[in-house]
Amino acid sequence: MAAIHAANTGSVPSYGGDEFTRELQTVASEVFGTELAIFPVTTGTAANALALSQLVPPYGAVYCHETAHIVTDECGAPEFFTGGAKTMGLPAADGKITARQVASAIAFAKDMGVHHVKPAAVSVSQATEWGTVYELAEVSALAAVARQEDLPVHMDGARLANALIHLGCTPAAATWQSGIDVLSLGATKNGALCAEAVVFFDPARARDFERRRKQAGHLWSKLRFVSAQLLAYFKNGLWLDNARHANAMASALAQGLRSVSGASLLQSVDANEVFVALPEAVVVALEDQGFGFYRWPLSAPPSGVAIRLVTSYATPRAQVDEFLAAAQSLVRG
Repeated sequence: MAAIHAANTGSVPSYGGDEFTRELQTVASEVFGTELAIFPVTTGTAANALALSQLVPPYGAVYCHETAHIVTDECGAPEFFTGGAKTMGLPAADGKITARQVASAIAFAKDMGVHHVKPAAVSVSQATEWGTVYELAEVSALAAVARQEDLPVHMDGARLANALIHLGCTPAAATWQSGIDVLSLGATKNGALCAEAVVFFDPARARDFERRRKQAGHLWSKLRFVSAQLLAYFKNGLWLDNARHANAMASALAQGLRSVSGASLLQSVDANEVFVALPEAVVVALEDQGFGFYRWPLSAPPSGVAIRLVTSYATPRAQVDEFLAAAQSLVRG
């Protein structure tokens, strides 16, 4: 917010011709350790849909996890902006698709020939919709399969900063050095007001992308206010500090839940999401007390009710402790 206010001074060229957007190009290249092309947008849906529209033909297939945002949470935007490409959701209990799965899906598509959508891209969510994080070797293995078929690899990095904290590696190692071609860089889930970006690690892939962004309505006349947020996000490692706090609060929440009778953690807690099963009566009571969370649908639900708990850069430890205390008291009661 301070960066937005600071950018609200004087007159500058519009539509990205400003000093903030130019500086963002330089800073992002430094952060990721390579020359790249970065295009600010204002929603994650726009970043994902426009990135894929640059990579995939209308008759193409995008291989991803069955719960990926591009499948379940974007109202068909990827299909719309690609002109008809199909997202091919693959199952995996931990949210992470494997190289073997993708290779098998590609082989099936080849066998089906012209009757099937053409393999066109692989997309991974980092961190995943289950709060888990792909290890670098897992991403590299997926990219290797894609390379064999000359397919680009897209990363939905809505929670990339959280994944980086878990992995303890550089942004470069987690992205282009592991075979990622295009990144949807998220900032909104980690503190920004309305700032995301599409990052091409090979600038040649970005040819005419600015026209796609304009056509989709994501070229702001006052683009400096988006670019200024991303500059502040990167400055002095703020994005990593925010993610570090969110992850720490999730870890504390998970640790506390392990001692709650009847609670069962459903996934490893790698980032800032905790999935836990609790008795129905406890879940209802927590809702009645004003705690907010999603009930999480599962095809094979465990004993009790599955819920998702999400921590953020702004979650105070006191709120974590309050939730844990309430859960403990309800179980005992």
